[in-house]
Amino acid sequence: MTTAPAVRPGMLPPERADHYLNLTDARVVATEALRTTQDNIAATLDARAMMVLSGAAGNGKSFSVNAALRHLAPRNTYRVAFRARPTPRDIRHELFRALALPGEPPLRPIEFDTVLKDALARSFHVLVCDEAQWLSRECFEYWRYLWDDPATDIAVVFADGDGCAKVLRREPMLASRVFIWQQALPLTLPEVLATIPAFHPMWDGVDPDLIALVDKQAAHGNFRAWARITKHAADGLTAQDRTHVDEHLLRQVYQRLGTST
Repeated sequence: MTTAPAVRPGMLPPERADHYLNLTDARVVATEALRTTQDNIAATLDARAMMVLSGAAGNGKSFSVNAALRHLAPRNTYRVAFRARPTPRDIRHELFRALALPGEPPLRPIEFDTVLKDALARSFHVLVCDEAQWLSRECFEYWRYLWDDPATDIAVVFADGDGCAKVLRREPMLASRVFIWQQALPLTLPEVLATIPAFHPMWDGVDPDLIALVDKQAAHGNFRAWARITKHAADGLTAQDRTHVDEHLLRQVYQRLGTST
């Protein structure tokens, strides 16, 4: 009898969880953006530096970061994310949880910082801050404070919806410490035509003109939109006992999406 490996807080999610809606049969496609992200993160890790990956929601930021770090540093990566405006205190507690440190979090900030810096000095850590658009200048200063310490051995990757890039670029002292800036952009039409048939078997063999029409009417090069369309279309095929996507099915999908064509 085998025992499942322990799941530590803050670890990279399983690969299937990267796909929006846990889409069955979805595949990782080595797009130019994914290769660029992997190259940039590799350079950031090698330099023990900080990187910002920004862009609109659904353009694959978290997906690309997770896929790259599974290849580059699966055992050294620790993720934190925020869904509201955090304070440095929130960052301290999230890092304490992600690093799975023993005992109770210290009450005093100076003691808390000592515990975190000691942990980050023991070995190389890749710290990923997802949803970094929620961070304030004060929060970025705290990340800089940890990274600037000569004893810590860390690289930091910020993935955000453009907000953190705007904050950082307004602060020269912070911006000067960012090693790589990368923008996550929507897929171009040639990229859509090359990527979507490889992304999910439902689109394999579909007329490229129909795929281009879907992108123009509803997806607009956004990977998350393509995943949502694919999920609805796959459910429709199953419910109607059909095997091929056509415009009639897509009109039903658009109704669910609230998209007018």
